[in-house]
Amino acid sequence: MTTTDVTTDIGTGTTTDTEPRTGFVRIARRLDMDGLAPEFSAAMGRLDSAAALDAERAGVDPALRELVRLRASQLNGCAYCVDMHSRAAAEVGVDPQRLLAVPVWRESGFFTAAERAALELTEAVVRVSAAEVPAPVVEGLVAEVGEAAAAAVLALVVTVIAWNGVGATARCWAPARHA
Repeated sequence: MTTTDVTTDIGTGTTTDTEPRTGFVRIARRLDMDGLAPEFSAAMGRLDSAAALDAERAGVDPALRELVRLRASQLNGCAYCVDMHSRAAAEVGVDPQRLLAVPVWRESGFFTAAERAALELTEAVVRVSAAEVPAPVVEGLVAEVGEAAAAAVLALVVTVIAWNGVGATARCWAPARHA
């Protein structure tokens, strides 16, 4: 038996490797961004660090940080970022029920007013091409967390959207299965 089996997606004709013992599909990397665009990758890392530092300085709760990163990543279809921010949210104390409810946060009572305002802003910024970010969305977040924290949340959202664009397009990082 080989270490991988090959399957073909009927809809696209794309050939992918599968892990024989589990049957999980391995998603092929499209571009090695870290190797092909190292200056850009380093700049993205610095941007991410800057956004995280500003969020910390503004007192943005670590759980809220990861929830907005997770929601943006879900909306943008970045599997690596969804995996990373789901695990990071769990590590900072977000319980599994809340993590599972992130896609339906409006319909659940599992999120604070500040988290709801941040998630609202996240969705508006991710969807900015469909409609502008309404002033009440920004004002609502400022009312809940203050101007500095609202600016820091916006920086986190913009940064994770950039990461999502790279990850979902290049598929340069694969989420790892965890036991």
